[in-house]
Amino acid sequence: MTINLDDALHTFIAESRELLQQMEEALLDMESQPNDPETINAIFRAAHTIKGSAGLFGLDHIVAFTHVAESVLDRVRNNEIKLDEALGALLLKAGDHMGQLIELLARHETPDEATTAAGEALVASLETYLETAPSHAVSVIDEARHDLSVASGVANPNWHVSLRFGPDVLRQGMDPVSILRYLSTLGEITAIHAVTDAVPMLAEIDPEACYLGFELALASLAAPAEIDGAFDFVRDDCLIHLIAPHAPLADYRQMIGALSKDPDMRQVLLALGSLNADEIARLDAPEETAETNAGQPEAGAEVVETTGKESKTAETSLIRVDAAKLDQLINLVGELIIAGAGASMVARNLKVPSLIEATTLVSRLVEDVRDSALTLRMVQIGATFNRFRRVVRDVAKEIGKDIELDIRGGDTELDKTVVEKIGDPLTHIVRNSMDHGIEPADVRLAAGKPATGQLRLNAFHESGSIVIEVSDDGGGLKKDRILKKAIERGLVSENQTLSDKEIFNLVFEPGFSTAEQVSKLSGRGVGMDVVKRNIMALRGTVDIESVEGVGTTVRIRLPLTLAIIDGFMVGVGTASYVLPLDMVVECIELPPSSSGHEPTPNYLNLRGGVLPFIRLREQFEVSAPAPARENVVVVQYAGQRAGLVVDRLMGEFQTVIKPLGKVFSQVRGIGGSTILGSGEVALILDIPGLVKQVTTPNQSALGVGQEQAASIKE
Repeated sequence: MTINLDDALHTFIAESRELLQQMEEALLDMESQPNDPETINAIFRAAHTIKGSAGLFGLDHIVAFTHVAESVLDRVRNNEIKLDEALGALLLKAGDHMGQLIELLARHETPDEATTAAGEALVASLETYLETAPSHAVSVIDEARHDLSVASGVANPNWHVSLRFGPDVLRQGMDPVSILRYLSTLGEITAIHAVTDAVPMLAEIDPEACYLGFELALASLAAPAEIDGAFDFVRDDCLIHLIAPHAPLADYRQMIGALSKDPDMRQVLLALGSLNADEIARLDAPEETAETNAGQPEAGAEVVETTGKESKTAETSLIRVDAAKLDQLINLVGELIIAGAGASMVARNLKVPSLIEATTLVSRLVEDVRDSALTLRMVQIGATFNRFRRVVRDVAKEIGKDIELDIRGGDTELDKTVVEKIGDPLTHIVRNSMDHGIEPADVRLAAGKPATGQLRLNAFHESGSIVIEVSDDGGGLKKDRILKKAIERGLVSENQTLSDKEIFNLVFEPGFSTAEQVSKLSGRGVGMDVVKRNIMALRGTVDIESVEGVGTTVRIRLPLTLAIIDGFMVGVGTASYVLPLDMVVECIELPPSSSGHEPTPNYLNLRGGVLPFIRLREQFEVSAPAPARENVVVVQYAGQRAGLVVDRLMGEFQTVIKPLGKVFSQVRGIGGSTILGSGEVALILDIPGLVKQVTTPNQSALGVGQEQAASIKE
């Protein structure tokens, strides 16, 4: 029989990654909160859980390595050794190695010689913290067990574990023997009895079904939650009773009642040593029904009972869903929106009131489904931010600087796809800030600054977008040096006048660098152009603000989702265009005085303020005659407002974003496309690009050429 472990292994790998991340964060917390018991316990639990789960799958190489790290952490937890900076750094490296073993497992690979050698070196370093461990550890455990036994007056100091595996355990990829193997890591199985009463005749046996059960005695000083955790992978399909040492007879009586199909349970309990003959005789005595007060266990007793799904904790209310399934759901919701728009258009054309009402209701429900589906993909950016705690720590030590990381806005949510793709650009920006931005301690002290540099990661929502800021209190960018380098490379002319923002944005040019020497981290002019390209691929923008001697802020703006948006549809000529609704401020009629043919850009007096605007018919070279009345859609992005002159206002429209493809990836002013209910294609306007074009007078024209526009329409 072949057992498929893929599903169970996938769960183990995902949970191990989370536990390793929690372990790393807790170790980093120890640097600011040394010897905090809760943090130390969190680190120990993470390593212990990984070791136990690996044991269930027979991953001996992971168990062996993690066991050494767990032993060191156990000594830290018992205050036998101190978790200082050196040990913290070693445990971080151990966590990295555990993560490497998990990733190899995810790729179905085995550790090579280099990985094995690195693991052996770490084990040797960790074992130096175990050399002074008390040699009488076993006797201490035995003495503790004896004391418990004497104090309670009950002969049995062991846990009694009763297992009845469900018939589908093997089909789900779990091996019952692996449960016993893991239990043996928590203590010693002193006696065991196999329950085979459920095994049918040979002709009736299903080779994929499990008929096994076990009654066993476990000598362990582990916490009840740790023992109970051994059954996390099989809890839903099994009948499990855990009776703690020195528990009252009522607990055994309750277990026997639940296992009424096993008539010899009293003999089994006697054989295992869980109860003696006198206690067996007292099980059925009527006076024993009042052996506890108000239903509470006797002093010293601790009972953990789990029976299938009734024992679920709050954590099990969460389920794991493959990201690919969420992507498929979003795609289907997008198609549903398009189909719903088509049905609504048919209803309006037929002018049947009942049909219009029905399609309106469907559209409203589809919108709710869309919002719920998008919420499933939203995750907090705090997890991404927290990963930089390790980056900042390691890089600061490497370059010899004292740098503190300040994280804000970690609860800000955005699309999971965006979170996954923003990690690398953020890493490059953070490393640049640490290497080039923040000065060495002596330079900072000479400038009247604290010796410790400050690096801040911040995130917040703004106008339907998420803004991510990377700020430092370093020396800032030197405008003169940037401009001089740009002139030398021919990026700008000597007589060209640029704003501060335009000068700072020159650092995003390919190969541009003002570093006087190349360091291990940066200085070769490679990376910032890739950062900008990756952010633009997410339909985002990146800008820099800097004050020399004060600091620098790199500000990234990204859409909340890459799949579906609320849009506002406008018409120019025979074509339709969609604007993201959250960027639309208001719509006004274009005054007759502004309807001439002045050179672009044009300006409009909007309630005493100057509003630059751009004509979309000129932007896209629409040859059809303009209507007598034109409208201006006022849009806003990154604190700047601009107007878009259009022929018609067509109202709100749910938009499923479709990429244009590589052929049109360089077309300016267009961010994507969508399919209307009529089956026609409408272009989604790139509002950030258009706003930048109309609010930057000295920038070269970014309009779409006639051939490009014609190609898109085709």
